[in-house]
Amino acid sequence: MDSKEKSISLLIFLSLMSISTSLQYQTLVIHFLPMPQSLNWTIQKEARIIPTTESEAETTLLSVDLHHVDNLSPSALSSTPEALFNLRLERDSVRVSMLSNMVARGGRHARPRKEGDFSSPVTSGFAQGSGEYLARIGIGTPARYFSMVLDTGSDVSWVQCAPCQKCYNQTDPIFISSKSKSFASVACGSPLCRLLYSPSCSTRKKCQYEVNYGDGSFTIGELAIETLRFARSHVNNFALGCGHDNEGLFMGASGLLGLGRGKLSFPIQTGHRFGGKFSYCLVDRFASSNPSWIIFGPSSISRNVVFTPMLTNPILGSFYYVGLNGISVGGVRVPGITSSLFRLNRSGNGGVIIDSGTSVTRLVLPAYIALRDAFRAGASNLKSAQNLLLFDTCYNFTGKSEVMVPTVVLHFTNVDILLPASNYLIPVDSKGRFCFAFAGTSDGFSIIGNIQQQGFEVVFDLETSRVGFAPHGCA
Repeated sequence: MDSKEKSISLLIFLSLMSISTSLQYQTLVIHFLPMPQSLNWTIQKEARIIPTTESEAETTLLSVDLHHVDNLSPSALSSTPEALFNLRLERDSVRVSMLSNMVARGGRHARPRKEGDFSSPVTSGFAQGSGEYLARIGIGTPARYFSMVLDTGSDVSWVQCAPCQKCYNQTDPIFISSKSKSFASVACGSPLCRLLYSPSCSTRKKCQYEVNYGDGSFTIGELAIETLRFARSHVNNFALGCGHDNEGLFMGASGLLGLGRGKLSFPIQTGHRFGGKFSYCLVDRFASSNPSWIIFGPSSISRNVVFTPMLTNPILGSFYYVGLNGISVGGVRVPGITSSLFRLNRSGNGGVIIDSGTSVTRLVLPAYIALRDAFRAGASNLKSAQNLLLFDTCYNFTGKSEVMVPTVVLHFTNVDILLPASNYLIPVDSKGRFCFAFAGTSDGFSIIGNIQQQGFEVVFDLETSRVGFAPHGCA
């Protein structure tokens, strides 16, 4: 820590100590890391919107329960909660590195070569160390159902396809395109093929795609038109990658559904039908047995949603950026955390990304240090514990059922979001150790991760360029 950072830390400490008696606190209910459970995919009933006619059923909501990625792997069931949590943090670091690489490359994923609504349950990849969420999606005619990673940081959707030149192990059988009546190849040079960042042509004159994710993961195959099915709803003529050569940390999932802002992402391809609107709600797996879910269409916006403008990176257009102007701890604005630390400039540097695939929120280092020191000062009465990996502020809550902790508020443009205590103090073992679930980054940009999003309905309205938040949205 340099002299400037030390001065800021001292200022924060003295400021909060002088008003410590008036700080705002809230209750944290103590839950320990859960044991992994075996996954039992079932087709769920439609939720939140009930179609009244058969025709409406084709265009309205589909709701599917979300399951954790670790439940896809039999080996995870024999792992301890602590080991699985450590894997999650390791994978989360890889995810952040991937996003950093994409920002540095200007979003180049690949190297050269009010109509109806529906919802789908999503699954958290918590215990396997992934941080991603999964939905059960049908592909082809007749439909075969596959577990697909949902990723707001990606555009191209794909599934592993036979014949596999090289495929990673997945839980479901490999998709066989020749058995689908709705599968159709995309020709080289077609307008759809040209939407790829770096399309190529096979010897059969078919459009080839290649996506690299920056963490060493990649998928290569044939771009095709296919039908996606969500219980009673379906999407025809969807551009889907049929991956024949795939490697990476997909933890047994069959493929990926891209929810970014690029032209081949699911929200953009289906925008004419769903109005460019979708929302998800990620439950706190420690405190609730309710499923998470994702909805596409106008009904994805609840009445109590508050909105902040959606910003666009001129260099990297796929990610969802928002304006963050400050952070409060205990009801007091943290000195030194200003909008200038999070500004997205014309060169595409800086900014704050909302990402479903990152678990722990990363803040540019000066902002993180200021936030951490403010929280430490406000929680000085709590018993400290040994730090863990990227977490440098941990507490020992052994033998306690609940504790009082300082409040944390994120001040977005036009919107102040009060985080539940469980969204920033999380269990990291089965012995009562909890850690402050933020981390610093020197990458120049910040990421709001899914731990901080849990319990909120998070709305993405591409039509009006805004991001919304509704507290208690998963109920």
